[in-house]
Amino acid sequence: MDIIEIEKILDLHHEWLESDGISGVRANLSGAYLSGANLQHADLSGADLNGADLSGAILRGADLSFVDLSGADLSGADLSGAIICDADLSFVDLSGANLSGANLSGAALGSAQRGAIK
Repeated sequence: MDIIEIEKILDLHHEWLESDGISGVRANLSGAYLSGANLQHADLSGADLNGADLSGAILRGADLSFVDLSGADLSGADLSGAIICDADLSFVDLSGANLSGANLSGAALGSAQRGAIK
């Protein structure tokens, strides 16, 4: 998936959020290869990132509330200051991830691999 495709998906997702689902499209990035992607401050709330490869991604300050991240690879990702409230983080690889200042209230962390979280 290239940057243009990602930007289009994010634009449609933003429209979906702004219109309360009347227009635009909810982002479906399940299984997407986004390793190393710069998604700093992106509003992905409510998106589907189930099984996505976000290893080494920059998600600093991103809004990931109510996101399905189950089975995703977030190893080495920078999630500092991210809002991850009420997200599904079950079976997520968080090894080496930076979660400093992240808000994880209400997040489901069942069976998440948490080794070496900063």
